[in-house]
Amino acid sequence: MKARVQPDLWLPGLCASRFFMTMVFMTYAACLPVLRTAWGMSGTQAGSVATGFQAGYAVSLLGFSWLADRVGARRIFLTSGVMSAIAALGFALFARSYASGLVLFTLAALAQGGTYTTAIMLISDRYRSARRGAALGWLIAASSLSHAASLLVTGAVLPRGGYQAAFLVTAAGPLAGMLIGWFVLRGTPNVVHPRDGGPGARAELLRNPHARRLIVSYTAHSWELLGMWAWAPAFVAASLAVSGAMTLRAAELGAYLAASFHLMGLVASSSMGHLSDKLGRRTVILALAATSAACSFSFGWLVGGPLLLVAVLGAVYGFTALGDSPVLSVALTEAVRPAYLGSALAIRSLLGFGAGAVAPVVFGMVLDATNPGGASAAGWGWAFAVLGIGGLVAALSARGLPRMRLGSLREV
Repeated sequence: MKARVQPDLWLPGLCASRFFMTMVFMTYAACLPVLRTAWGMSGTQAGSVATGFQAGYAVSLLGFSWLADRVGARRIFLTSGVMSAIAALGFALFARSYASGLVLFTLAALAQGGTYTTAIMLISDRYRSARRGAALGWLIAASSLSHAASLLVTGAVLPRGGYQAAFLVTAAGPLAGMLIGWFVLRGTPNVVHPRDGGPGARAELLRNPHARRLIVSYTAHSWELLGMWAWAPAFVAASLAVSGAMTLRAAELGAYLAASFHLMGLVASSSMGHLSDKLGRRTVILALAATSAACSFSFGWLVGGPLLLVAVLGAVYGFTALGDSPVLSVALTEAVRPAYLGSALAIRSLLGFGAGAVAPVVFGMVLDATNPGGASAAGWGWAFAVLGIGGLVAALSARGLPRMRLGSLREV
């Protein structure tokens, strides 16, 4: 039985490590208005780079999560941290065209997966169910803060040093995250949970309806969230450009405003996990997924509209699209036995980030189809509406979860 852990610096330290690890995630999205011209990319090509990153991340999460069940979450977290620092530097130094950007951004993603699901496993081992939602909320919040910081830093550096300097500055993040991770986890045991010799992870999930629903919800949630993250800065920049702003200035302001959406995601992550500890996982997931779907169906039609309206709806969008992420994660830790949690997270990650990988390029294809002429796209409504389908599916799947508060999802 897990002992209650007294408050210490372990969780803030793990969150700080994750914060720096993911500093490179939004650099490409923030630079996209400039990169589409510098690298001569169509909307489909621009989306495919984000797709390459998400596909690499999905494969990485699958492999690292599967390994974590067998060799321990701590060991995988630290190994992935070292790989992430090296890959981020390679992207910063050598990504100078569509082809090199696609390959190197994908490699950066392949290195990163071992720092996410393993962090969930480490928290699951350390905290009881009554506190786990809040703890996982802070972990997701750290990533949201990192994405906002990535956008802010990129927005500040881009007009002064170009995308090359922005890539290099944000690449310092994974190096710092790796060093912090080694320091924080130096005394944390590397736990490998014994299995009972049963039929295995796939059967564990197939006979567990709550886990299946949670994985479907997460997959649909990822389609909407990752598609929105990839294109929101470019959308805001396009909205400003339609109003007459110059491209570089629009890109800078777009990055800043999109960063505020991620800050709203930070507030959502740090609060919704805790709220789900009180109100129940199902209630919170259902409310957030339905609201984010409504935002997806509305947001894209605001291009060129009043900046205040774009900012307000974008803030609600950022809050609701990410807010259910920690709740979906903690619910899965309660639905699956600890010995199979890494495998469950692996399957969930492959499906979720696989869907998230497809979303940006589908978004770009819809953008190209509804805006003949390319980079000066003025109609974004249908592209965002495609993302809204994910929010609807997430909400519908969550409806089948039981009405209960804590830790009772697991099949016995």
